[in-house]
Amino acid sequence: MTIGPVSSPVGGTAASSPVGTTSLTSATPTRAPQQTMDSSVFMDLLVTQLKNQDPSSPMDTNAMISQTTQLAMMEKLTQLASDTTSGLSVQQRSAAAALIGKAVTYLAADGTAASGTASSVAYNGTTPTVTVGGASVPLNSITGITG
Repeated sequence: MTIGPVSSPVGGTAASSPVGTTSLTSATPTRAPQQTMDSSVFMDLLVTQLKNQDPSSPMDTNAMISQTTQLAMMEKLTQLASDTTSGLSVQQRSAAAALIGKAVTYLAADGTAASGTASSVAYNGTTPTVTVGGASVPLNSITGITG
């Protein structure tokens, strides 16, 4: 007894009729890969682990408490990093504002030393810029303060 081609539910044969133009692989990813671990990724992993656990041998409560504690610690460390960044920004702004009216020395864009009186401060971007004699100088390029 010989077996012929397998028929598809719509008609024709499975081997000779394509199912459309859909490909199993895509040229573009459906979502961008996440480069950092945050609390939502950690929580998704924990929920997936709980969903797929063996009902006859559930997860150890100590392991679950440990993972929950790790999640809480990660959230607090993330908050601490954010607070530290905010604090640094405020400190830089305060330091830059304190320079107004003072004579400062700085490294110019070409690497030479220059000096002048700080007349204003701008807070555009991550590092405040101090205007010294018409030149915008990043705060981290100022090398000295006098008077």
